[in-house]
Amino acid sequence: MTRIVAQTPSTSVDLLALAECVEKFPSKTVVLLGDFVADEFQFGDISRVSREAPVLILRHRETQVVPGGGANAANNLAALGARVLLITAVGQDAQGDALVEHFRVKRADISGIVRVKGWTTPTKTRFLAGWPHTVGQQVLRVDREPQAALPEAARRKIQQLLSAKIRSASTLAVSDYGFGVASPDLVRHAAKRAKRGLAVTLDARYNLADYAKAGILSATPNEAELEALHHTTIGANFDELTRCGRATLAAMKLEALLVTRGRDGMALFETRGRATRIPVHGSDQAVDVTGAGDTVLAAYTLSLACGASPLEAAHIANIAGGLVVMKRGTATVSRAELLDAIRRDAGGSGS
Repeated sequence: MTRIVAQTPSTSVDLLALAECVEKFPSKTVVLLGDFVADEFQFGDISRVSREAPVLILRHRETQVVPGGGANAANNLAALGARVLLITAVGQDAQGDALVEHFRVKRADISGIVRVKGWTTPTKTRFLAGWPHTVGQQVLRVDREPQAALPEAARRKIQQLLSAKIRSASTLAVSDYGFGVASPDLVRHAAKRAKRGLAVTLDARYNLADYAKAGILSATPNEAELEALHHTTIGANFDELTRCGRATLAAMKLEALLVTRGRDGMALFETRGRATRIPVHGSDQAVDVTGAGDTVLAAYTLSLACGASPLEAAHIANIAGGLVVMKRGTATVSRAELLDAIRRDAGGSGS
């Protein structure tokens, strides 16, 4: 069989090998530990300008609640064909009900979702304004967050569930949005009790460095998170990105660090000192970047679980990210879509 290789000035990958890797996704079981967020979209038609203040009045048309945060990562893992074991906490509220019901309908394992009385399910409500038959534009976002830390009883329950479910998993994906479900101590405790060789991937919004001794194989921060960690500005300065990337890789003792860079694509840092630029896949004019990092975590994690090298996994994740940012709202990429995109690239490379 002739192998078709895609090449850029910085790297090359075997596209048929990428497709073969994606074909294996359904054979993997992934534990997703993380903060579930309800992404709520309020759609309204513009009625008029208010007489009380210079603001639009929207006539409510529709409300949608979809998985966000770690729930979006879980949703993407399921869409890519994996068996997903969910470990999280949500409130006993309407948003928590909506998230549980979403995964129940998908026939995911929801036994690891802890319902916490009196705790608020993190919710991001976006108001989108438009006219009939037009695409709504976001005019306001309101966030509702827990006003107290996750109760100790809920944390103990999460630890018990994680220790039990991780025994049957191919890998552990951690999605830490700062709401208290995931923590370095919890991941460290679970990794010690998991079967040998379990790969752990991490997407942490705020406390990436705290996971330095938690047994993480690879992490997927975005460039802004890396800037915050190192108190710097990267911009177009690839040398500064390289300095920050290599410093993070060494400090956290990772095998690989994948940094997402929006329209600038990705950068992969590996233990052998190699820094690889990966150009953005498809158009650099994204329709909506909401939740793209969750898609990247899902595709990257599954690829590593299937035996891909960090470079191959990064390319698969880059393609998945390029597909999802062309969709509106918090979206997923299916395994079929990902395979089609890889095969189209292979066809183009061979022309």
